[in-house]
Amino acid sequence: MPAAVAVKVFFNFRSPYCYLASKTMFEVLGRFDCDVQWRPLGGWDGRSSPERAKGKLPIARQDVRRWCRRMGIPFTPPPVTTDPTRAGAASLLAEQQGRLPEYVIEVMHAEWGEGRDIGDLDVLREAGQRAGLDPDALARAADDPALLARLADHWQQAQAVGVFGVPSFVVGEEVFWGNDRLDFLAEHLTELGAARASSRA
Repeated sequence: MPAAVAVKVFFNFRSPYCYLASKTMFEVLGRFDCDVQWRPLGGWDGRSSPERAKGKLPIARQDVRRWCRRMGIPFTPPPVTTDPTRAGAASLLAEQQGRLPEYVIEVMHAEWGEGRDIGDLDVLREAGQRAGLDPDALARAADDPALLARLADHWQQAQAVGVFGVPSFVVGEEVFWGNDRLDFLAEHLTELGAARASSRA
């Protein structure tokens, strides 16, 4: 039986394009026999610099609004001061407990669907509880120095393979950047023979 195909997923909770990807990426990845290697980032890692972000924000918001309308999902941007670092660290606990998809979907909805500040522990606890996680454990994980250090290491890993934006999906030397590249990712995994039998039927 062939080994599962490793897919590294670089993700920053502050990115609206990660919000868009969160709605479909787990379903897409679930159609394949792949080893999903979750690589959350914190702060500005994987995003435009603060200076560049100011200039591109109005156009990016127009673009994301169009995508949300097409996908039939709400779009309410969070406060500009929102820091995604705690959400990224806590996602590592969600992954460990087998609740990663639920956590990502709930946190991204709170942030981009409801416009809430996911850097606020109360907001994060509520989203985590809806995802089936213990809110107190989640709050501890959000500020755990070891988990925060892993976020910084993930950014070093990302840069080493040429990743400069999120979401990015890395399979070997192939980098698929953006929520609108999931179709290409699926095609590539199909070409590698990684489609599950139920998906081929």
